[in-house]
Amino acid sequence: QVKLAESGGGSVQAGGSLRLACAASGNIDSGACMSWFRQVPGKEREGVATIYSSDGYTRYADSVKGRFTISQDTAKNTIYLQMNSLKPEDTAMYYCAAGGSYGYCLQSRGYNIWGQGTQVTVSS
Repeated sequence: QVKLAESGGGSVQAGGSLRLACAASGNIDSGACMSWFRQVPGKEREGVATIYSSDGYTRYADSVKGRFTISQDTAKNTIYLQMNSLKPEDTAMYYCAAGGSYGYCLQSRGYNIWGQGTQVTVSS
């Protein structure tokens, strides 16, 4: 059973940066892709960034392109999300997910392994 543990959330002013980490442990099979999602109360979980396990190919939501960078350290079984130029609208609970399937890497329905989430709050 794979377990995911996120860290690195916090509060920052607009324009600032944060780096999230997601460490995987257990019977690790990250699937085709691992991803970061975010969710605010009353809204659906949104795919933010995904990275393919095989070759490190990345994709991003339009809202974060050019500001966020997803990366992976396969030796540490960890993925990261570097978030720069943060905006108040980036405020959300951020979750990592593993075991995604091609075609669903940025869709929450493609995953059944989730971390507990880490809160990111950006003030104006």
